[in-house]
Amino acid sequence: MAAELSIVSGMAGRYANALFELARDEKKLDAVKADLEAFDALIANNKDLERLVRSPVYGADDQLKALSAILDKAGIGGLAANFLRVLTTNRRLFAVREVIRDYKALVAHNKGEVTAEVTVAEPLNDKNMDALKSAIKSVTGGKDIDFNVKVDPAIIGGLIVKVGSRMVDSSLRTKLNSIKFAMKEAR
Repeated sequence: MAAELSIVSGMAGRYANALFELARDEKKLDAVKADLEAFDALIANNKDLERLVRSPVYGADDQLKALSAILDKAGIGGLAANFLRVLTTNRRLFAVREVIRDYKALVAHNKGEVTAEVTVAEPLNDKNMDALKSAIKSVTGGKDIDFNVKVDPAIIGGLIVKVGSRMVDSSLRTKLNSIKFAMKEAR
């Protein structure tokens, strides 16, 4: 347990750790992870749901009613659904995305996987994604990698890769900012 606590922290980490221990005891780590990822995708793709989750305006009862309907419709049940209801009842639903992120980190750590957060300017095709996976796999010593790919057109081009505490920023935005800073210093 102490090893898991060291990789997540704060309120979201405590909730994630509690869920991790329950799921591990019931041997449902992957099922809970899949349900949480499905719920996270729902939040990411629906601004109304995101508003319901994040806004303090809605009471716990209203959130619980709406959440139950959403979970039923999405087919999310069992331990993950019960956990999301507990978060709602405890008025912690606003932190659900951080809890999901921490839970995924705990599962990955348990399996010996590494999580790579990749930010790109536009979606990668299969060839480029495979090349990126093999490059990161060689850097991590051949460990399995769980990829979180985010598209952010603001980086203009290139990519930003974060694996653990290491980050490589080869985005065009960063390079342009470096040139801009250097030109200001040259004056």
